[in-house]
Amino acid sequence: MGEQTNFLVMGGDQRYVEVVHQLSQKGIHIYLAGYDHLSFSKPNVQHIDSENADLSKMDAILLPLSGTNADGEVEAEYTDKQWSLTLDMLKNMPKHAVVYTGISNEYLDRITSEADRKLVKLIARDDVAILNSIPTAEATLGIAIQETDITIHGANVLILGFGRTGITLARLFAATGANVSVAVRKEADAARITEMGLLPVRMEDINEEVTNMDICINTVPHEVLNEDVISHMSPSSLIIDIASKPGGTDFKAANEKGIKAIHALGLPGKTAPKSAGEIISSVLLKLLLQK
Repeated sequence: MGEQTNFLVMGGDQRYVEVVHQLSQKGIHIYLAGYDHLSFSKPNVQHIDSENADLSKMDAILLPLSGTNADGEVEAEYTDKQWSLTLDMLKNMPKHAVVYTGISNEYLDRITSEADRKLVKLIARDDVAILNSIPTAEATLGIAIQETDITIHGANVLILGFGRTGITLARLFAATGANVSVAVRKEADAARITEMGLLPVRMEDINEEVTNMDICINTVPHEVLNEDVISHMSPSSLIIDIASKPGGTDFKAANEKGIKAIHALGLPGKTAPKSAGEIISSVLLKLLLQK
């Protein structure tokens, strides 16, 4: 692992319990912030106190996949205390320290830049995003099954976006026998969708396409299912929006039309935390080995 052996895990959910398990087995010294409700038997895993946390010996810090909020607070499932990452904390870490997060925001970008510490966004990596798309797609299929009164086989399904998760979703729903359409902007994506035996739809034409859709699944992180698009949808349609906050759906417009719209966030952590944790830890180990 080189010199990077002191690893702080600040906040997180059940996925990170698996990350702690995997990394500690490799001999990395794990320090936990926000895990007061859990205990670990390995001697190289220990808790730190929120009031006098000393990060001067930490070679890296792992934040939740959601990163921080605008005030630096992190989501921590296993504590009643509030943990935050501050500029002073980062400045107290060694110069070589790395901050790992899922996604970032203006606050996190700013404090890592001011502290001159490296920031690695795991979700931006193809390996993490592609592997993470598997439990995401499976969980989305589960929601579709539970929230509709029809079979997925034969259902008309529109997927908005053809990125790393959109591709996996398209393949999975097609494999179940759904009639899958995919809304995209790029001609190359439309060609690939055609090659897959699916129906490409231009994003600007979705008003016409949504009229007969049973399920719309959005992966685009800006509003594409707006009030105008939703006005063309049937009240019996189901919207599953898996895009990060605030999503890509006008949920107020959907509610007013009587359309069930679900903002399904963090699906891998809710439905397959062990597998999702293994994905994160395997990538982290690769990164640590590069040091």
